[in-house]
Amino acid sequence: MHEQTHGQTHGQPAAADHTAVRVALWRALHVQVDPPPHVIEDEIGLRLAPPDQGWRARPDMDAEATRRTRASIAARARFVEDLVVDRAERGVDQYVLLGAGLDTFAQRRPEVASTLRVFEADRPGPQAWKRQRLAELGYDVPEWLRLVPVDFEGDWWGQLVTAGLDPGRPAVVASTGVTMYLTREAVEATFRLVATLAAGSTLVTTFLRPPEDVEPEQRAQLRAAVDGARAAGTPFLSFFTPPQILALAREAGFSEVRHVTAEELTERYFAGRADGLRPSRGEELLVATA
Repeated sequence: MHEQTHGQTHGQPAAADHTAVRVALWRALHVQVDPPPHVIEDEIGLRLAPPDQGWRARPDMDAEATRRTRASIAARARFVEDLVVDRAERGVDQYVLLGAGLDTFAQRRPEVASTLRVFEADRPGPQAWKRQRLAELGYDVPEWLRLVPVDFEGDWWGQLVTAGLDPGRPAVVASTGVTMYLTREAVEATFRLVATLAAGSTLVTTFLRPPEDVEPEQRAQLRAAVDGARAAGTPFLSFFTPPQILALAREAGFSEVRHVTAEELTERYFAGRADGLRPSRGEELLVATA
């Protein structure tokens, strides 16, 4: 359920999905090419990846063309982590990442993560590869970090519960860069499951707006991303306008729902920048509270 992943090859752990790697590289690119202050500082994902030496020459890493995209990627990661820290301070002690990809919160923020039980859910092949890469880089997988291999077509919720998730206690469930690969029915089913968690639980998820609903200067790039995903065999299946995603969350049973706009992210994380860096409204966030 992260930006689609590939299967096993020749008995070896599958490599991370190319889109999960791209997200990690964009986070690193933000640190390397954008002036401080950085919205998030994450170069561990770059080490996990690890790309070819000339990765910054890739067309999808063009520093100028990807400014809005990497700003959005940095902003969504920072927003989710700020929310997790806030909920942890209020006593929430479970954090679930659906489709964790190359997320590095546990490695970068152990002072917070170690106060939680962190569940990284992902497909078995890419997750086995990530576990191997963490070991190669000298990162332990502590008891509080549960790498949970799941079949997102099957009973992934039951697999999380088996791994120790307690549905009777509040949790933060994060899903970034995922909804576009799921049908509307699958998104709705996920929302309904998370809404059954204990009162005070929070779902934070990204969603893609339809291409005609983004800034005019970003439409061509989003349409290119749609075409690229289709050509790669991982087509985008779901786009939502903000009213549509809010209605879906309410219907799923959440008591409070909130749309986090690109403008809000800009005010929180990019105010006063001389370079004008800011996220696109192509991908925005929903926060829903059970």
